[in-house]
Amino acid sequence: MTRTSNCNACTYYEDHVANLAKVEEDSGLCRYNPPVTQLEPDAPGLWPVVSASDWCGHFSEAHAS
Repeated sequence: MTRTSNCNACTYYEDHVANLAKVEEDSGLCRYNPPVTQLEPDAPGLWPVVSASDWCGHFSEAHAS
């Protein structure tokens, strides 16, 4: 299977601020997938953090920016 692109080319990749409200080097948030539930019942969910060079099976040329 050939990868056509990485997370940084995905429409759903947000690279400017991660969950800790600071810029993360070479990482961002995956806005395609829902926030991840935390261990504490009253803790907010967090968007999955991914590397700009990661990839997943959801990517398609139709969704590329």
